[in-house]
Amino acid sequence: MTGLEWLTYDRFAAHLGEAFDVGVEGGSATVPMVLAEATESDEPGGPGPAGQQRMQFSLVFRGPLTPLLPQGTYRLHHAEMGDLDLFLVPLGPIGSDGPDGGAMRYEAAFA
Repeated sequence: MTGLEWLTYDRFAAHLGEAFDVGVEGGSATVPMVLAEATESDEPGGPGPAGQQRMQFSLVFRGPLTPLLPQGTYRLHHAEMGDLDLFLVPLGPIGSDGPDGGAMRYEAAFA
């Protein structure tokens, strides 16, 4: 990604259930994650760089329990979308006894 990109709910909703690689350790390693949820609000967000409008939305990614990634900005890579820098906040683990042995959830919110 070059410069600031105006991201929208529709751009991500088309990729629910798909894999993203999250760069860690200065980009020398990646953690696999899946886009598990995309939720659009009825509240308008602030204006974009060219004055365009979008509704607020959030994304929830599901990844492994370890390593636990602290809150921060990460470079995510998706096969079709390319590289995206997103601020991720850990929400906590889900279902340690589930079919995938548990997962950690991370959220990215857009206003």
